[in-house]
Amino acid sequence: MRFGVLTGGGDCPGLNGAIRGVVYRAAHFGHTTEGFLDGWKGLRDDLHRPLTPAELAESVTLGGTLLGTSRTNPFKAEADAEKVLATLSKNRIDVLVAIGGDDTLSAARELGRRGGKVVGVPKTMDNDVAATDWTFGFDSASSVAMDAVERLRDTARSHHRAIVLEVMGRNAGWVALATGLSAGADATLVPEEPYVEAKLMEQIRRAHARRGYALVVASEGIDLPLEGGGRAEGDQFGHALLRERGVGAWLAKRIEGATGIETRSAQIGHIQRGGPPTLFDRLLSTRLGAGAVDLALAGKFGHVAALHGGEVVGVTIEDATRATKVVDAAWLDLLHTFDA
Repeated sequence: MRFGVLTGGGDCPGLNGAIRGVVYRAAHFGHTTEGFLDGWKGLRDDLHRPLTPAELAESVTLGGTLLGTSRTNPFKAEADAEKVLATLSKNRIDVLVAIGGDDTLSAARELGRRGGKVVGVPKTMDNDVAATDWTFGFDSASSVAMDAVERLRDTARSHHRAIVLEVMGRNAGWVALATGLSAGADATLVPEEPYVEAKLMEQIRRAHARRGYALVVASEGIDLPLEGGGRAEGDQFGHALLRERGVGAWLAKRIEGATGIETRSAQIGHIQRGGPPTLFDRLLSTRLGAGAVDLALAGKFGHVAALHGGEVVGVTIEDATRATKVVDAAWLDLLHTFDA
């Protein structure tokens, strides 16, 4: 069998481990793998190179993706869709392994509907793919954000300030939730809940009165009354680009104005995406990459390799892309146990 593999959407730690899992598992059973460059763009434009276990021996330790990535939607135009199918046929690809989040897997679903044989590997630092308990990249990103809060705590304590850390998270607040809980933030704001300014200001006042400083973690996607509505241009999948909303800076001004407490903000942005994967993400990405090959060899096309409990199982791409996994009531209840 001849495998193809691509990584689409935003990069995150663990992608190279997943690629390595695919290539090694395929080679273990006597099969070869071709890597397509820059996500679906490489499949559309016939950009690829062979991948071998020898060159990937140490790739599990590296962040980013050695294949490159993009947010290309290959099924936005019918001409592009035809190019994708032609590339697969020309290069004699028996099955494609698509590694990515909702958008990449939605494109994989469309490829399957058009007759292509495809399996998926769910990844996103946002942890919002419904098919799997955890996605790789999330643990690494949240660990970086947790470290940022710990560093900001030193400055907040020294200057008796309030500090807001803005983290990634469009529709799901998993990174903010994990960061706030693990770093002991006084308030954590997630997209799943409405912004209540009076409540936030009271939390800030209580924390500052108790210990002389306050820490807030906020998802970039929370709903705020920003000037102009915080609208931004969108990508090829219709998602607004959130980097210019300035959620952290806006909150810092509101906090200082309402409480009189000197307030600063920090936005770590793409720092969350980079660097070596954590142990958890190295293991998870390796298992899911190998698991996708196992699905293909078992003839379970149209499935993704997903973590359920401690096991890697096959879940249909339809189920994997049916809805976004958001922070649920049980997690929110736990989060608010620790409100200031």
